[in-house]
Amino acid sequence: MKKQLSKFALLVSVGVLALSACASPISAVKSAISKPVPTNILTGLPGTNGPVLAVKIDDTPEAHPQVGLEKADVVYIEQVEGGLTRLAAIYSQYPFSIPSAIGPVRSARISDLDILAQYGKVGFAFSGAQSKFYPKISAANLINISADREPATIYSRDPARYAPTNLILNAQALLDKSINTEGLQIDTVKSVGWVFGDVSSESKWLAANQVKKIAEADLNWPSSSYQVIWSEATKKWLISYKHQPDLVADGSQLAVSTFVIQNVVISDSEYRDKLGGVTPFSNTVGTGTGYLLRDGQAYPVTWSRASTEAGTTWNFLDGSEAHFAPSQIWIALTDKAPGFIYPVAPAPTK
Repeated sequence: MKKQLSKFALLVSVGVLALSACASPISAVKSAISKPVPTNILTGLPGTNGPVLAVKIDDTPEAHPQVGLEKADVVYIEQVEGGLTRLAAIYSQYPFSIPSAIGPVRSARISDLDILAQYGKVGFAFSGAQSKFYPKISAANLINISADREPATIYSRDPARYAPTNLILNAQALLDKSINTEGLQIDTVKSVGWVFGDVSSESKWLAANQVKKIAEADLNWPSSSYQVIWSEATKKWLISYKHQPDLVADGSQLAVSTFVIQNVVISDSEYRDKLGGVTPFSNTVGTGTGYLLRDGQAYPVTWSRASTEAGTTWNFLDGSEAHFAPSQIWIALTDKAPGFIYPVAPAPTK
């Protein structure tokens, strides 16, 4: 009898273990389904929210194709000396989604300080600055993790490119060293003003049909240009640089659902480059106008930013909140009106 009871107990134990093994994956699946997917604050897309890294990237023809730009959460286009443009790329998804290679990295400019201030105490990666400008960088609310302070294992030269457009940043190694080894306190990403959602159908201004469907927006600086072309197939804006597809290192073309044109005042600053060219300053604090490009349409908007520490809010012309489409966000800072190309109307049928 004792032997039979022992066998029965053994069978019951085995059964319980088998049921537990079967139940465990089911519970894991239920847990995964019920657990909400985190959303990145800056893009509105699935992702994480970590410390903010800002990287200055060259934007001359020699710098193309750029590296790691497709992984940025936000990209600003700024005017620099000679009417050229340079990019400030924002990354906030370390350690889960940060490219090991970003570049070509170039020097900082005065406009960067105001742009970055709204993000808090960011890690700022760049490759030098005018000596007169360095005290401003030191006084700003940011952490200088530039090429001047880091080894060649983090900022290295690409032998397939030519200086000065060949400095490539290993962002993963830089943030590992800065945060985990040195304990630098880089701020976690926060909202900088914009919000995501559908375009409201309740706006009287939108209902008045003042929004036009466009095929392309052309943006021009004195020595640079961008074209933003709507793709009906992908429902995204395809980005071109100087009338050529704007490609990254893997050969893919940059494409976004939201592209913002921010009209700003661009004036001469007190700084000059080594050739004597005046460094322009793009004023991103105050109020102004612009366009929100989404869903194949150009929505006139206004922007407002109370101080350098404050984020930038965006509204339609009737004052209602302008919603961005979830996407990597591009913001073009310009003082010239964009040129719009409209879709060709289909020929009437006979």
